[in-house]
Amino acid sequence: MGQFLQQLINGLSLGSIYALVALGYTMVYGIIKLINFAHGDVYMIGAYTAFFVTTYMGMSFLPALLVCMIVCGILGVLIERIAYRPLRNAPRITALITAIGVSYVIEYTTQFFMGTTTRTYPAMLPNTSWQLGPVRISYLQMVIFSVTIVLMILLTLVIQKTKIGRAMRAVSADEDAARLMGISVDNTISFTFLIGSALAGAAGMLVGLYYNAATPLMGMVPGLKAFVAAVFGGIGSIPGALVGGLFIGIAESMVVAYGSSLYRDAIVYAILIIVLIVRPTGLFGKNEREKV
Repeated sequence: MGQFLQQLINGLSLGSIYALVALGYTMVYGIIKLINFAHGDVYMIGAYTAFFVTTYMGMSFLPALLVCMIVCGILGVLIERIAYRPLRNAPRITALITAIGVSYVIEYTTQFFMGTTTRTYPAMLPNTSWQLGPVRISYLQMVIFSVTIVLMILLTLVIQKTKIGRAMRAVSADEDAARLMGISVDNTISFTFLIGSALAGAAGMLVGLYYNAATPLMGMVPGLKAFVAAVFGGIGSIPGALVGGLFIGIAESMVVAYGSSLYRDAIVYAILIIVLIVRPTGLFGKNEREKV
């Protein structure tokens, strides 16, 4: 039981990071029905940004986290305006292929400038932990939980209580009707990319600290896992992204503990296959008829 509870805590830590990345997928899909496969690489840029500002500028945790979110938010807006906006009315497969191309451009541009060497972080947080019965919780895990909860609450407040949040919900429901009501659809979509990419930047810094490593290709697999989390919870659903991320993180930790680390990726894709067969819309997704 002690090992089970410990792996549960580890899974929640990892799942919190997946949830932050999954939110970007689900927000963008909810607005423009685009699966942004470059989102995992925005997360990677967040990890590298954290490395630079902490190693060469000596920033502490909170200022570095803020900078990562700002840099990745701006990057997300640039990606939307340069790569996706011209294809707004193109077939979805065109935008999907473009997203994959943007992903490769970001990955290998970073690799060109940074090389393939793994970058490690300076010590930013105390290396302490607390023993609660059979479970040990580290300071870093508490920080990951706290940052995830705070960002989720802020995101919910923005979407539910602000004018731009109401605009996002309106565009998601009916883009043409929102435009007729005077809502700037382009600005709303750009803001959605800004928020989603900022959350990915925060996740990139957190996972960089969790594994103490940043590499140019680090966004590929976690990005796909976060996409699976979004599909599991119901892509387009913000609560679904949170639940899906936590579930994927716990499942991965349990497989490593009770099975083999060789299957940690396989279990995620097995979950995706099962969800697509049993409930394609995910836990919180809704069945929608698509006009032909």
